[in-house]
Amino acid sequence: MPALSRADNSLIGRWWWTVDRWTLVAIATLIGAGYVMMLAASPAVAERIHQARDVFIFKQVFFLALAGCTVVVVSLLSPKGVRRVALAGCLVALVLTAATLVIGVEIKGARRWIALPGLGLQPSEFLKPCFAVVAAWLIAEGKRPGRFPGLLIAFGVYGLIALLLKSQPDIGMLAVVTAVFFAQLFVNGLNLVLVGIGAGGIAAASVGAYFMFPHVQSRVTRFLDPAAGDNYQVNRALEAFGAGGLFGRGPGEGHVKDVLPDAHADFVFAVAGEEFGLIICVLLLAVFAFIVLRGLLLLVKEHDLFVVLAATGLVSSFGLQAFVNMASTLKLIPTKGMTLPFVSYGGSSVMAIALAMGMLLALTRRRHQGELL
Repeated sequence: MPALSRADNSLIGRWWWTVDRWTLVAIATLIGAGYVMMLAASPAVAERIHQARDVFIFKQVFFLALAGCTVVVVSLLSPKGVRRVALAGCLVALVLTAATLVIGVEIKGARRWIALPGLGLQPSEFLKPCFAVVAAWLIAEGKRPGRFPGLLIAFGVYGLIALLLKSQPDIGMLAVVTAVFFAQLFVNGLNLVLVGIGAGGIAAASVGAYFMFPHVQSRVTRFLDPAAGDNYQVNRALEAFGAGGLFGRGPGEGHVKDVLPDAHADFVFAVAGEEFGLIICVLLLAVFAFIVLRGLLLLVKEHDLFVVLAATGLVSSFGLQAFVNMASTLKLIPTKGMTLPFVSYGGSSVMAIALAMGMLLALTRRRHQGELL
């Protein structure tokens, strides 16, 4: 690929010379980390639930390979193509998310998954990137001359998503979608008074969720008062970080994966800390931060409001998800079942994040003023 000439006017040639290769390398690094962590964490989990040692590895290898292809294919799209994919994806994800309330599989008191042969699909994962792009398009269209009520429609779609996520319930996902939408409104020039009102509304909704949903109340209470309930997974995760030290115990030498039910998923960061040490954890954190900051810096000279809002939503969602996973594992915030992008096990999560990163790369490709690549 690096041998391609700048004079190459083919689709791949134009893509290679316009895509942000630094972000592409960072994404490839996370996918590589995902392979390593599945080899490290999943065999012990599979044995504990009496499955073949390589059952999770084979599944995740397939999904990570498919994710890499998805990132590249989606990044070939023009901004117009990204809008079309996001609109179609948002409609399908809305329908399937609604379907989970009727035909969904109930796990730990929540209906978020649809059972498919060999895997479970979580449609709400795809709402995050697709709604971020759709909301950006609606807000941008609403700013154009005319009477198109783009902002009003965006709020209507958000309200529908909030209703569906509350009904599952998936308060963590709802919090992420809300934060991303609020960030887009802020970048769009939301009045500071309305910013204050919005922040107050989010705070009030958080208090309401605490009293309305027992699982939310339990997690917050255990976070504030460790003696109030079971903190087994978080405590074992913290012990794993301590045992790993600076350089880690070594690949395959960790013990936390033998005792944590979600060692390959929500707590994979603890496995990384124990086996590979603080240095690797900091490097992973740096890669996530780089993708977010690089995405935002690429927007500094962007004049298309849709591109600015859509990319802001995509990187905000990506960064917030990574933060929630790592902060939960480190007991900096109450626990929340949210995967570490590209690193944790989970087909729906990996594919949704791949779609988001492909869209980000497509939107931030270098182009001339007004050109749709």
